[in-house]
Amino acid sequence: MFEIVFLGTSASAPSTHRGLPAQIIKHNEHRFLIDCGEGTQRQILRSGLGFRKLNRLLITHGHLDHILGVGGLVSTYLRWEAMDKLEIYGGQTALDRIHDLLFKVVIRGVKTTFPIDLIPITEGAIISENDMTIHAFPVNHRGPDCFGYIFEEKGKRPFLADRAEDLNIPQGPWRRDLVNGNATKLPDGRIIKPDEVLGNFQAGTKLVVVGDTGETESLVPYCKNADALVIEGTYLQDEAQMAHQFAHLTAHEAAVLAEKANVGQLFLTHISRRYREKDVENEARKIFPNTIVARDFDSYMIKHD
Repeated sequence: MFEIVFLGTSASAPSTHRGLPAQIIKHNEHRFLIDCGEGTQRQILRSGLGFRKLNRLLITHGHLDHILGVGGLVSTYLRWEAMDKLEIYGGQTALDRIHDLLFKVVIRGVKTTFPIDLIPITEGAIISENDMTIHAFPVNHRGPDCFGYIFEEKGKRPFLADRAEDLNIPQGPWRRDLVNGNATKLPDGRIIKPDEVLGNFQAGTKLVVVGDTGETESLVPYCKNADALVIEGTYLQDEAQMAHQFAHLTAHEAAVLAEKANVGQLFLTHISRRYREKDVENEARKIFPNTIVARDFDSYMIKHD
C-alpha cells in the first residue's frame, strides 16, 4: 500500500489555491518527493509531514516549475542539519540545471554538512527496497530526458495463520522461515514446507506517476493495470491544439489513457488556472468515471484490490 500526498497541483505558475508541482509518496518507513516546484518546502511544512527521512527526490524533467524549489529545500536542510545525505534522481538534462542551481547559486562557496548526490537515470529499476521497487520510464515532453515513475510493491503469498495453528506451528523463527518461503524444522522434529501454510500469490500495489507529457500511446505498457495513475490534465479538449503545441495533455486524453491501460484510479494534476476544477473533472469522467482532480494537501491511500 502506498500513500500519496499532493503538495502542488498547478500548471506552470501557482494560483491562489494551487502550488507548483510536487508530491510525496509514502510506503512504510520510506518517503519520496516527486518534483519540487517553487515553494515546495513551505507546502511540506503546511502539510504537517515535515522533512524527516525526506532525502530522496525524483525529478520528472528539468522545467523550472518542477525544480526551482530544490534550491530553497536544500538551503533549509543545510540550516537545520536534518539530513545524513540527499539523493536527487533524474534525467541528465534536469540534473545539469539542478547542479547549476545548487552549486553555482544556493551553496556556492558553502561547505555542506551532508553529501548531495545527483544520480542520472535511464529506463529501468532505479531504487530497490526489501518490499518495493521504483522503475523509471521515458516520457515524451519538450526536451530530452523526461521520465515517469512506477512504484510497485513486491508480490507475496499470505501466511495462513489458521492453517499454522492446525499444524501446531509455534510462534517464533519457524513461522518467520515459512513467511520468507523457506522450509523449517519444528522443535518436535517435523519438517514443514511453505506450501503448507502460504496462500496463493498476490500481486503488490502498483502506482504510476507521470509528470508533463505530450502524448499517451507510449505510456500504455507502463501504466497497464496500475492501481492508480497520476498524470497531468492541463487543458480541456476544446484547446487540444494548444495542448499539443506545448506538449501537454487534455483531461480527455488522460482519461482515454486510463481506460486503455485498465488502471484502477486516475488522479489529474498540473491544472491550468484558466479552468474550473469541476469542468476538468467532468470532461475526464465522461471517459473514465473513477477520476479525481487532485487539490493541494489531498492525501490518498493506494492499495491493490
